[in-house]
Amino acid sequence: MAIALLPVLLEASGHGPVFALATPTNPKGGWSLDSNLMGRGGGGSGFMFRPSLGYGLTENLKLSVSAPIVLKAEPFAVSRLSAFTSMAGDFEATAIWRFQRKDTGIGSRFESAAIGGVLRPGPQDAGGPLQGIQGGMGVLVGGVTGLASRSHYAWGGATYQRYAAWRSDRRPDLAFYTLAYAYRPPSWRTDTGWDWRIFGEMTGERSGQIRRAGQPLPGSQSHQVFLGPTTLGVYKNYAVSAGIQLPVYRATSPLYPRERFRFALNLAYFF
Repeated sequence: MAIALLPVLLEASGHGPVFALATPTNPKGGWSLDSNLMGRGGGGSGFMFRPSLGYGLTENLKLSVSAPIVLKAEPFAVSRLSAFTSMAGDFEATAIWRFQRKDTGIGSRFESAAIGGVLRPGPQDAGGPLQGIQGGMGVLVGGVTGLASRSHYAWGGATYQRYAAWRSDRRPDLAFYTLAYAYRPPSWRTDTGWDWRIFGEMTGERSGQIRRAGQPLPGSQSHQVFLGPTTLGVYKNYAVSAGIQLPVYRATSPLYPRERFRFALNLAYFF
């Protein structure tokens, strides 16, 4: 994929926020390969590497698949951590369809997109209370809307995922909601070299109860909100993004250790 024109810079492989939902898609026929390293820490730790391959079926419809490589199973409350590259141990096939776009000025636009996906729990065992839970297939639905211009970007969105029961076990439902704002200072608005943006991102996660052997597991529901800074840099057909978030709200039982921070690093190549 070529990223020579300014309006296209944030249209690459969903590249805007690190953790939050956004509307960018690939151009028609454009591929993207993302390498994602994610982690959570506090009263325990967890790490995952997740590659993701995306394809622009049309300018407004992007399809992607991703696979988990769990480096260390996490003991924390259920989380997506990142909107399009979940830290859960699922194989994922997702689609983002930008169904509305309105140009609001030179280099600025207002747009909305729908999100859908199929989730297949992987073979690597989860940590914490999810350890040993058999996983049925899951589905994900959601939407996102926002504004993008030469200097300011803002998105808000939400997804909901639900799993089928498997041998009397069921993974918890998860409602995921996000807000993201980005600024591109005047000195960074160049058409040569690296193109950078700084973000502030909020993500919230509200999960239902785990069901083991047909019975709900008391205290397994949770609700957490995280906030933190991130950054995105694009150079020709490469992109790098990274960020960290800290908890600002936590409603979980002692079943889960306290999560004190989370981070993500993404390297992408467009072709």
